Amino acid sequence: MATDAEYGPHLRKLFRPLMTGVGPIEAALAMGQACASMKQSGGLPDVVVSLGSAGSRRCALGEVYQVSTVSWRDMDASRIGFPKGVTPFLGQPAEISLSTPLRLETARLSTGANIVGGEAFAAIDADIVDMETYAVARACQGFGLSLIGLRGISDGPGEIDGITGWTDLLPLLDQRLADAVNLLPEALMQVEDAPHQPAVRTSF
Repeated sequence: MATDAEYGPHLRKLFRPLMTGVGPIEAALAMGQACASMKQSGGLPDVVVSLGSAGSRRCALGEVYQVSTVSWRDMDASRIGFPKGVTPFLGQPAEISLSTPLRLETARLSTGANIVGGEAFAAIDADIVDMETYAVARACQGFGLSLIGLRGISDGPGEIDGITGWTDLLPLLDQRLADAVNLLPEALMQVEDAPHQPAVRTSF
């Protein structure tokens, strides 16, 4: 998770998260350091869950969505011939697919270093926006980890009116994100039991 503001009493009953800080740079740094430390100690997880709030003008306020793909809206090397969103010389597409084991509605997510509101959504090819998930996904890729993204819609489609435009719905999202997290053990066990699927160790 990015910040304590999103980590309410319902989620606090379930787990203690890695807090990455806000934005893609902080998230990549925190996740990369955590993965390196866990690998050194022999304790890498099978699955990472990135969760918190997001903005949208397409998805319903107060609802939780499962992230199907994530992209990086800040990356634009189109002046030298790369499609917008594609990192030069990396050899991967603009959108990264994530694991979607839950029976929740899915959404395409765009990560960037800005808070989006109002008409700025029109320029973004995604259903929802946040500031961390792509960075977490890239760190997970570097360590061979599967990532699940869960995001509750806290703001949009209109312009955000100060910080309360983000925080007003966080108590509701805390409860609904906790409900989604509670679905994970059974869903991951079903993945584990499915034929031709690698085993997944779960710990909650």
